[in-house]
Amino acid sequence: MIEKFIDLDELYLFNQGELFHSYLKFGAHIVELNQQRGVHFALWAPFAKRVSVVGNFNEWHGHNHHMRLQGKTGVWTLFIPELAAGEVYKYEIESEKGEVFLKADPFAFYAELRPQTASLVYSLENYSWRDQAWLDMRMKNHPSQKPFLIYEVHAGSWKWKSNYSSYTYRELAHELVPYLKDMGYTHLELLPLMEHPYDGSWGYQITGYYAATSRYGTPHDLMYLIDQCHLAGIGVILDWVPGHFCKDAHGLAKFDGTALYESEEHQEWGTYKFDFARTEVWSFLISNALFWLDKYHIDGLRVDGITSMILLDFGKKQGEWQPNRYGENGNLEAIEFLRLLNQTVKRYYPDVWMIAEESTDWPRVTGGLDDGGLGFDYKWNMGWMNDTLRYMSKEFSDRKNFHNLLTFSMMYAFSENFILPFSHDEVVHGKKSLLDKMPGDYWQKFAGLRLLFLYQYCHPGAKLLFMGSEFGQFIEWRYYDVLEWFLLDYEKHHQLQDFVRALNKLYQHESCLWAKDKDWSGFEWCDVHNTEQSIVTFFRKGKTEKEAILVVLNFQPLYYEEYRIGVPGSGYYQEILNSDGSSFGGSGQINQEILPTEDVSWNGKAYSIKIKIPPLAGVLFKYCFE
Repeated sequence: MIEKFIDLDELYLFNQGELFHSYLKFGAHIVELNQQRGVHFALWAPFAKRVSVVGNFNEWHGHNHHMRLQGKTGVWTLFIPELAAGEVYKYEIESEKGEVFLKADPFAFYAELRPQTASLVYSLENYSWRDQAWLDMRMKNHPSQKPFLIYEVHAGSWKWKSNYSSYTYRELAHELVPYLKDMGYTHLELLPLMEHPYDGSWGYQITGYYAATSRYGTPHDLMYLIDQCHLAGIGVILDWVPGHFCKDAHGLAKFDGTALYESEEHQEWGTYKFDFARTEVWSFLISNALFWLDKYHIDGLRVDGITSMILLDFGKKQGEWQPNRYGENGNLEAIEFLRLLNQTVKRYYPDVWMIAEESTDWPRVTGGLDDGGLGFDYKWNMGWMNDTLRYMSKEFSDRKNFHNLLTFSMMYAFSENFILPFSHDEVVHGKKSLLDKMPGDYWQKFAGLRLLFLYQYCHPGAKLLFMGSEFGQFIEWRYYDVLEWFLLDYEKHHQLQDFVRALNKLYQHESCLWAKDKDWSGFEWCDVHNTEQSIVTFFRKGKTEKEAILVVLNFQPLYYEEYRIGVPGSGYYQEILNSDGSSFGGSGQINQEILPTEDVSWNGKAYSIKIKIPPLAGVLFKYCFE
């Protein structure tokens, strides 16, 4: 009876990579067997000579609790009566060479707080979720039909308590969720919260894929944070890292004395790449994706480091390889893994988002599986991000020579379903903060950042912003320090935050800015060639011909009292947002009057209007028909 906790047929499915809910069987589970309550352990270690469960309960001696090997599956199991939640344990493994070492449980739901490395028996049951209305709404209304505004957060450095310690999951729920609501964000994206030994990895080098990190509380505490987000109408996206893992001795590396999970060293990051030739690795990772969606009600996964997974020659400069359908340099096993991942996730959770962090022009990342695509819902637009930040860092006198950096992204804007990210990666390692990237004096830096955000929100694609950028942190992000919230005591920083709040709420209200993001029907250039003045104008269009917003972006610190712009139809235009508004810290050059169209053709349009264009600013005008 004990052995039947995991059926042999299920184990063979695991060996074939088809056991997609392996977390229900593997690891440590509190169960009742033979009328005894205790913990059932299951572990995959096919090349081990012996495996024992050790912990405080047996003084860490591996002689008393030997696990049994189940057939030829490579899976070891053991039921230990009277063990309960909170027990500390590891697996003592003897390799075929006679080496004896300790490993944490790859399927553990909880772990000791660093620097301790043991696993903890923990039951994920008995949390009383209150978010059923959110889940029902998510199923009925696909999120692609709504605005998508993501606030990216590192849980350990967003805010600190008075004793200089990070907020717990529950404290974040009480502080972060109201902040997201007030600022007008629709989604929270969290840097990886799986257990990891080194704070400086930001969570991207993992040891416990199924364990919510104990840095900020228990798994139930994390559930509470997510629950509170959902009750406030905010979705939660979790960064997920299936490409590589850290080398720490208690983790997955050389797990049973052999390279069980890994294929080779990751030269870029000093980690091990997962071996995607092993179907058991597929099962482990796909089950892990489903685990976070199932047990934690996560609304989407941002899949990290896809480029390093699918390119065999990762590290070469973009342009040195030319992909065909799968890529001449493509890792076919990793590619098929990603396709199966997305297929499986959508089978069980069709209403969640799968988001790819892929940094090349690999084709059809968000293409359908039936058409040979990878099947993701969204892809980070790294090309747009790099070109835009490169342009914005240019001195004003030099911008006319780099105008194409602003406009080239529209050549491929609809080739994938994109997210426009200003993420944590852009404000570290000497790249400067977003505010400090802007050229000019103090006033011009803030004006430039407001303009940058307005341009981001008007360009096709969903939006992502890393914490601290919304109020203009001057220094780079430091994972070991808290954001500089004291800056909000200074007027310019508070006004910038006010602008981002207003921008978020306007974006949600004006469907022209997001409803038709996936093709040219929602976008039309007005004047794309004004390189001398560094002015870009275009329309964002809604579901009907009469729904339109005129976008005017001036990337020079020059003011124009009268500037004529061609428009397609008669009527009038009304300014609805101006980044130069005095309440946002600008010079206050706004268009106060309703602007009627004139029967003066301009830029190939039958009508035109005359507007004020403030310096280093963006202005939005809503079309009102007669």
